[in-house]
Amino acid sequence: MTERRKRATRARKPRVEVRKSGDGLALKVEGTFASWYQPGSEVTGSVWDAIAAPILALPEKRRKEILILGVAGGSAARVVRAIAPDAHITGVELFQDVIDAAREHFDLDALKLDLVIADALDFLQDDKRRFDLILEDIFVGVGRSVHKPGWLPHPGHELAKARLKPGGLLVSNTLDEASEITGTMKALFPGVLKIEVDEFENVIVVGGPPGLSATALRKEVASNPILKESAKALSFRTQQSSLPS
Repeated sequence: MTERRKRATRARKPRVEVRKSGDGLALKVEGTFASWYQPGSEVTGSVWDAIAAPILALPEKRRKEILILGVAGGSAARVVRAIAPDAHITGVELFQDVIDAAREHFDLDALKLDLVIADALDFLQDDKRRFDLILEDIFVGVGRSVHKPGWLPHPGHELAKARLKPGGLLVSNTLDEASEITGTMKALFPGVLKIEVDEFENVIVVGGPPGLSATALRKEVASNPILKESAKALSFRTQQSSLPS
């Protein structure tokens, strides 16, 4: 794993904890459940599998350049790496302390990420590369009061869309902002779908090209050797875009 620092951040030092959780480890940042890892397993059976699942809506030849905004312990990145072992994955994380904990306890280095320590908004504004898939999993706040930062969805998702290759996908993990972000995705993309996870409040919103289909993605996830067990906890719904197909 390579590591770069885009610019110094004025963000305060976060409270980072690693705790035993069932048969795995939980990473908590400011009291928020940010990642889960079971050594020897590529999946979590929950939200992070849903965040990564849309990669299966892309043809294999389009799973080459992937950007993850909000790496945390690498839970979604681990699923992506398992599905696309040859992909170049760029991961952006604001806090060095989070990365240090993920390296020590979550085997982050094994994922071979091109890691950037930076504010995700700065990265989207400064970096001009284009990606096949962008996964956005960014929240601020403490404990159960976490929410999207003020720059999401506007202008963050517009900036992210500009960093996609033609036919690429933008994925956003949402909580209370699900309705607003779904509306933004419908205004930005001709294809939109949602993924929900049993027993979790998260709604994963996906924007992409015309023909993006919940039915087709559900079928791909259910037949994929990495995600087929996780598929049992996921539900998929196609959304009507505001753009012409």
